[in-house]
Amino acid sequence: MKQPYASDPARSRGREFAIEQSLARGPRSAFQRDRDRIVHSIAFRRLRHKTQVFIAPDGDHYRVRLTHSLEVAQIGRVIARALGLDEDLTEALCLAHDIGHPPFGHAGEEALDNALGKWGGFDHNAQCLRVLMRLESPYCEHEGLNLSWEVLEGLAKHNGPLGMIPWALEELDAAYPLDLTTWPSLEAQVAALADDIAYDNHDIDDGLRAGFLELDELLSLDFVADQWRAIEAKFPGAPQDRRLRELVRSQIGLMVNDLITETAARAAGMGSADEVRAAGRPLAAFSPAMTAHERSLKAFMYDKLYHHPQQLQTAERARAVTAGLYAALVQDPRLMDEGWLARLPAEEPARSRHIADYIAGMTDKFAISAHARIYGRTPEGLRNV
Repeated sequence: MKQPYASDPARSRGREFAIEQSLARGPRSAFQRDRDRIVHSIAFRRLRHKTQVFIAPDGDHYRVRLTHSLEVAQIGRVIARALGLDEDLTEALCLAHDIGHPPFGHAGEEALDNALGKWGGFDHNAQCLRVLMRLESPYCEHEGLNLSWEVLEGLAKHNGPLGMIPWALEELDAAYPLDLTTWPSLEAQVAALADDIAYDNHDIDDGLRAGFLELDELLSLDFVADQWRAIEAKFPGAPQDRRLRELVRSQIGLMVNDLITETAARAAGMGSADEVRAAGRPLAAFSPAMTAHERSLKAFMYDKLYHHPQQLQTAERARAVTAGLYAALVQDPRLMDEGWLARLPAEEPARSRHIADYIAGMTDKFAISAHARIYGRTPEGLRNV
């Protein structure tokens, strides 16, 4: 049952570009249309070849940005349903939250941020809005996907009110204000934590499979060890790989249930989505105990997986590839696809930002092949699993 603090698609603040109702296709709510537009976008399809943890993985079982986004959406919908929120808005936010990532994940982002240093830098979250509002333009009537205000607001500030506002988001906010200094809807807050739950635990699965994580090290975390002992007691004869997957499921279940309980208590008494925005604090949250556990797990993952020496070496090579692409395209923009070249602005900073947009849209595979085409060789050491 919908709660009064849930977002209501019938009361949406609308879209940047007004559209005729006669153009609507099918009996869908505003948020259902948003979700469908995201799923059908080219930018969403490209996530299947973009880095999650491992760069351009050869193994089919490793997660990429697309599979991660689907897992986040599944977790987000479960939480939204339990809390009486709008599931379609939550799902749309979960599916779209990583669309702004360039090839090679955070390594590619650092390279573009450095390359655009004098032009305002690069931020993947702001780029997500830039893609959805300007670059992905399949419609004849307007730029972008023309998503509802609630989706754009949630993507812009799902982690909370913004202090420093990147140039891309500043431009978009000037054209279509998103109230960047307030908290977003509860659906957006849930989507952000669903993202944390997904990568905290699914990255364990990938890290163990790749041999970058060791179970004994993971069990140094008391709350993980407690779950493992319970699994060993319940399934003493089960194969190790199945028990490890049971551990991941158990962890997700614990965090989801904790989040639902804590958020329901915090949101009690809220009479509308606007009251959620005006609360001045996050309402979706883990309990204090689970917050401490989650921070410990995240610190462990950074130490043992994300900052693993082999990961850092691969990331450095990926940064060099991205930087090399940018340098080559600045020197000779004719190396870009014809459509992108035809739209290349003549003046800065729009010119350099356009080149960065082109690179940011690349998949890992396309970036590697483009670098090989430009420099005459395939970059080495970009795959570590």
